Amino acid sequence: MSTEVTSNSHGEPGPEKSGNVKSAGLRSPQQQPAADKMSRESVTVIATLLVATFVVILNETIMNVALQRLMVDLQVDAPTVQWLSTGFMLTMAVVIPTTGFILQRLSTRAVFLLAMGLFSGGTALAALAPGFGVLLLARIVQAGGTAIMLPLLMTTILTLVPLAKRGAVMGNVSIAISVAPAMGPTVSGLILQHFSWRFMFVFVLPIALAALAIGAKFLTNVGETEKSRLDFLSVVLTIPAFGGLVYGLSQIGGGHGGDDGPGTLAVAALVVGVTGLVAFVLRQLRLQKSKAPLLDLRAFNFRMFTVSVLLMVVAMVALFGAVILLPLYLQEIRGLKSLETGLALLPGGLAMGLLGPVIGRLFDKVGPLPLTVTGSSLMVLALWQFSMLDAGTPVLWIVTLHVGLSLGLALLFTPAFTTGLNPLPPHLYSHGSAIMSTLQQVAGAAGTALLVSIFAVVSAGSGLVAGMSAAFLTATVIAVAAVVLSAMMRKTAGPEGAPAAPH
Repeated sequence: MSTEVTSNSHGEPGPEKSGNVKSAGLRSPQQQPAADKMSRESVTVIATLLVATFVVILNETIMNVALQRLMVDLQVDAPTVQWLSTGFMLTMAVVIPTTGFILQRLSTRAVFLLAMGLFSGGTALAALAPGFGVLLLARIVQAGGTAIMLPLLMTTILTLVPLAKRGAVMGNVSIAISVAPAMGPTVSGLILQHFSWRFMFVFVLPIALAALAIGAKFLTNVGETEKSRLDFLSVVLTIPAFGGLVYGLSQIGGGHGGDDGPGTLAVAALVVGVTGLVAFVLRQLRLQKSKAPLLDLRAFNFRMFTVSVLLMVVAMVALFGAVILLPLYLQEIRGLKSLETGLALLPGGLAMGLLGPVIGRLFDKVGPLPLTVTGSSLMVLALWQFSMLDAGTPVLWIVTLHVGLSLGLALLFTPAFTTGLNPLPPHLYSHGSAIMSTLQQVAGAAGTALLVSIFAVVSAGSGLVAGMSAAFLTATVIAVAAVVLSAMMRKTAGPEGAPAAPH
């Protein structure tokens, strides 16, 4: 089928003329549900994917507080054990750019079974791992499944949910992407206090298997697949491009010992990453003229998609900075244990996730602008207050500030996701979701690298409190860009021109 070139209310290009708008197993707009209703089948599909996404994201952060225990139990040093996190991140960074193609080529059901099959298999292998090598392999297999889940969820929501309801449903997604990482350190802290590290995976495995079984029984395919060809060179280029960037940034932010070794390695990885990224982008632009690219960059032709992606990148830098810096402050300066630290940060994560559905419904009523401006202003205020922490700041005030920061981020995430993805035509749904997920990974690594490096450099000369203050002040300055981007947010329309939210 073909579509006419259209434009939305902001003059953005609509779907380009194409012989096939079916992608990612998607329905065309004419096949979408009625304007404001969802079938029971659609609700079942989305609920299944939400549960699965919650589990895989919970697993992503559950390892963070266990590295010290693993060093002792597996008899490895700090740089070695860090590969359990670095390897996971690298796999995510390389696999996510390919999900645009995977979601087009395979049916919804097949992609889900692949993702949860990999994740469940990796989790079982991790629980039984006899040593470090097998555990690292298990984490890489887990990461392969994790990388596919969030783009699959976002693409399915775009396909099944009417424009007028997308904000509310995207708000529910924030439960998975906000509460799960907040619960990870707390859950692992509780487990490690009473059990072996293996029980972190034993805890996750039954939930993953249940989600896999429910999905296998009830999940239905959404639309049809597209028989596109895989560009092997593009896949190869993702390894130096995204892998090099994330590895280089993680090495800078890791602060591992040694004089010149890690620094030289990090710079070399970043050079390889930037070079690979340029080659990858040029390859995708060339493929757009002849055949389907691995990652279709034409999503950036839509102004609100570009603004939303930039806003997400800035917010992720602030979020990951807080996720790394606050535990450092609470443990290194205030002397809290890992479980106490996890409990102190839990209210913020719960607030972010539980407020998500409320913010989603508000978005459907008022549009993005009031929410994103309020959220970005709260983020700047909270980070500025964090820069003023000292060794005697009450922990209750820190928890309050973290809840405020989390509320600000919640006011940003749902509107940014929804506003950015709404105007895309169906053949770009999977690619838009993959682009957002990829840049979140890179932004998180960049935020961690920048802020932890500033903390380390200033701390070496002026003490831990001064280092923490300098790092949070830098995050505050970066967050000001979010205020500017938030002011540019506007209501977006779908590819058929129907407004996503009322004027």
